[in-house]
Amino acid sequence: MAEVLIAMVTGLMVGLLFSALKLPIPAPPVLPGVMGIVGVYLGSIAYHEIIKYFH
Repeated sequence: MAEVLIAMVTGLMVGLLFSALKLPIPAPPVLPGVMGIVGVYLGSIAYHEIIKYFH
């Protein structure tokens, strides 16, 4: 849980910094884009679980 909190705080600081510098945020600004990133992560986890199952 601490990792999640650290990641959230770090993301918040990066978002604040990018906004202060008037740069585009380094993440998709819409829900479908965010869900795409989550899907890539879940796909990676699924791959490793499938490989463990067959080995």
